[in-house]
Amino acid sequence: MDVFDVIVVGAGPAGEVAAGRVAASGLSTVIVENELAGGECSYWACMPSKALLRPVDLAGEVGRVTGLRLGGPIDAAAVLARRDAVVSHYDDAGQARWLDSAGVTLVRGTGRLAGPRRVEVTTADGGTRTLVANHAVLLATGSRPVIPPVAGLAAARPWTNREVTGVRAVPDRIVVIGGGVVACEMAQAMRGLGAREVTMLVRGGELLGRTEPFAGEMVARSLADQGIDIRMHESAEKVERPEPGGEVTVRLASGGTVTADEILVAAGRRAATDDLGLASVGLPESGPIEVDESMRASGVADGWLYAIGDVNGLALLTHMGKYQARVAADVVAARARGEADDRPGMRDRADRAGAPQVVFTDPQVCAVGRTEAQARAEGFDVRVVEYDMEQVAGGYLLGDGYRGKAKAVVDERRRVLLGVTFVAPGAAELLHAATIAVTSEATLDDLWHAVPAYPTVSEVWLRLLEAYGL
Repeated sequence: MDVFDVIVVGAGPAGEVAAGRVAASGLSTVIVENELAGGECSYWACMPSKALLRPVDLAGEVGRVTGLRLGGPIDAAAVLARRDAVVSHYDDAGQARWLDSAGVTLVRGTGRLAGPRRVEVTTADGGTRTLVANHAVLLATGSRPVIPPVAGLAAARPWTNREVTGVRAVPDRIVVIGGGVVACEMAQAMRGLGAREVTMLVRGGELLGRTEPFAGEMVARSLADQGIDIRMHESAEKVERPEPGGEVTVRLASGGTVTADEILVAAGRRAATDDLGLASVGLPESGPIEVDESMRASGVADGWLYAIGDVNGLALLTHMGKYQARVAADVVAARARGEADDRPGMRDRADRAGAPQVVFTDPQVCAVGRTEAQARAEGFDVRVVEYDMEQVAGGYLLGDGYRGKAKAVVDERRRVLLGVTFVAPGAAELLHAATIAVTSEATLDDLWHAVPAYPTVSEVWLRLLEAYGL
């Protein structure tokens, strides 16, 4: 048996941040990973997807400015080469070196709980290594894509986020199942990089259903203008692919078929807790791991087990997993030293306030906090203010085709923001100001004195406050 102060299972962004922070406090730390150190975000999600979307976004930007013209179609081969560089050609040597420099021991293999403070690792050669923690085990195994139980779908070997972000040749025709973030982003990327036919099958009646309704509507209009066929209230009833890698036929629930070269499933994700050995410590064997505000797993005696990132189901976002990792790591270090573990930074507030998120379509969708519907459902005294962002001088200067909308959800009793949504090209950089306002619960009267520079799109803050009546 190998004994360490802290064991981290999963070397994605959350796991790496937690391990590095714990090791920096002086605790001996080991991290277990069965794929690439750096995890989903680095190789198959956030980073490669944004590398694919950036030229599409920039092409849209150029097209909105008078006097500029895009010189022909996007060079897909060059974009894919740049994507390969962004993901380090799927080589995690750099991440492994960083872990070593941070004082973290990397063990390659599949980790599984085998009782209190004990992790059994199955290595690639079939061997077994047992790790024991003096203080804590942190689970950071992330999430996996959901494949709906559609006849023939799994057998057709559909693409998930991994295959589409790692695409070697852009398909001529692609069917996308889903209407969420991955579906919208990758439908736009494939179309922009040269796919002739992109068809989206959306079970519900809107895109991006967890955002304000106008966000999905604006993205749907943009995707349609780019030639993407969006079919609302439509779903796949059966999928047929007679030859591996050959043509795919999707039979629709409403009747008719769609034929394509590839099919992308973007129908959500689930916590990667299967075969994690949770039953050995008295927890349900599947589903998200319930945690308290310090990221400790609920129902585990002595509080030695923690769950951070997607695996706890709070917010399936890389930045939130890293935030939770910082919270948990500081709690673990304090408890190991016998110090108080209740300082303000050791409790999760951000998930309760509402995690910030950006959808990197064109236009971008940026939101933090509660939507209007969520705020009303929770019983707040809500007032809503909206503003068309093209009326801001900074927005007008970005091009004749610039369109955007901002919405603020206000708690009338306290006069603070419960949620903010921006939908506009390049709006992502506006989000952190909104995140600060929502998380800190700054009053509208205080925000009135935060003067935005002219002429920038951030003047939308002033316009929202004026629309409220300040």
